[in-house]
Amino acid sequence: MLDIRTLRNSPDTVRDMLVARGSDPATVDTILELDGQCRQKVTERDQLRGDRKSRSKLIGRTRDPEARAAMIAEVEGIKTAMQAAEQAARTLSDERDALMAALPNLLDPRTPVGKGEHDNVVIETVGAPVEFDFDAQPHWELGTGLGMMDFDRGVKLAGSRFYVLRDDLARLQRGLITWLLDFHRDGGYRELYLPFVVREKVLYGAGQLPKFRDNIYKDGNEDVWLVPTAEIPLTGFHADEVIEADALPLSYTAYTPCFRREKMSHGRDVRGIKRGHQFDKVELYKLTRPEDSEAALEQMRVHVSRLCEALGLHYRVLQLCSADIGFGSQITYDFEAWAPGCKEWLEISSVSNCGDFQARRSNLRYRDPETRKPGWLHTLNGSGLGLPRTMICVMENNQQADGSIRVPDFLQPYVGREVIRPVG
Repeated sequence: MLDIRTLRNSPDTVRDMLVARGSDPATVDTILELDGQCRQKVTERDQLRGDRKSRSKLIGRTRDPEARAAMIAEVEGIKTAMQAAEQAARTLSDERDALMAALPNLLDPRTPVGKGEHDNVVIETVGAPVEFDFDAQPHWELGTGLGMMDFDRGVKLAGSRFYVLRDDLARLQRGLITWLLDFHRDGGYRELYLPFVVREKVLYGAGQLPKFRDNIYKDGNEDVWLVPTAEIPLTGFHADEVIEADALPLSYTAYTPCFRREKMSHGRDVRGIKRGHQFDKVELYKLTRPEDSEAALEQMRVHVSRLCEALGLHYRVLQLCSADIGFGSQITYDFEAWAPGCKEWLEISSVSNCGDFQARRSNLRYRDPETRKPGWLHTLNGSGLGLPRTMICVMENNQQADGSIRVPDFLQPYVGREVIRPVG
């Protein structure tokens, strides 16, 4: 959440951010009007409280019963007015804070201004596409040809945009998840096994609520929400804590399935397993002091680059523009890998610095070693990597002319074979 003082002192900064993100800047004026009314009511309440206190003292010094009764009635009237002012301040504060909660994060000066994904900037392209002496198949043809990717039974079990993996493809996905976690552990990230559900306050703290309420699966009777990404429980892991500065930075990795209710249209963009309501992801997360977050972002970006190279992928890095960047992010780098069967770039990772945006919402603080006062932490997150798009790239880049898939050397211990061939 943004600091209300930023809106009070630099409203044009927030307006410019909203315009750059394609949102209505008039929200700033509404918030400031509510904030002004709220502060006025607080001042009114405080003045009434002072009047009540001073007049209450006079009651004890008054001996005349009639005068005393009149003063008591007057103090009761002041009390009623004070309570009304306090209630009005609370109502105005709630309205202001609800609008504040819907404001996205400020943008890093390095984030390019743009109107959509076509304005994202490619800053690096690594490697070259695999050359085949045959027509490369898309993953949905490879998977069904192997008899190990079952869309019909996925729909039968859970509805559209669900699927089943069998045998070696199931082991390949499980192996990828384990290998990714091991890669991050060796890179200095501590592994966490997290709940796959969270409370509403945790989603709010991570910036998922109120904006994405319609996209999140929720229990109908209890405060139980399925996680749309491990970023949410990782953000809440240290909520309401004050971390000693010498313990920072904290680097975590975690695997979770992810659940999202987002609407998906039919067509090329959703064919196969690219987009679904349930998918697996390994997440990266860092908590740092404010002065260290820029360097931490670069470290995370390098780490994901090494990961893509270890997978043998042809990939590129994009810096997202203002209209395509995430709600809670200040600056974001996307990693896209080339899928030769789909013949398109697929996003497999997104690495972001959120500054103190999530920290303010989740009450994430650290203790300054010099002043001993608490300050807001900075949070950073990244996919490390997103499944199943990584699966798609591994399958399509390692396919062979007969429809089999060569298993990369480092994944063979998990799959148990060098080549995945059709069942039977």
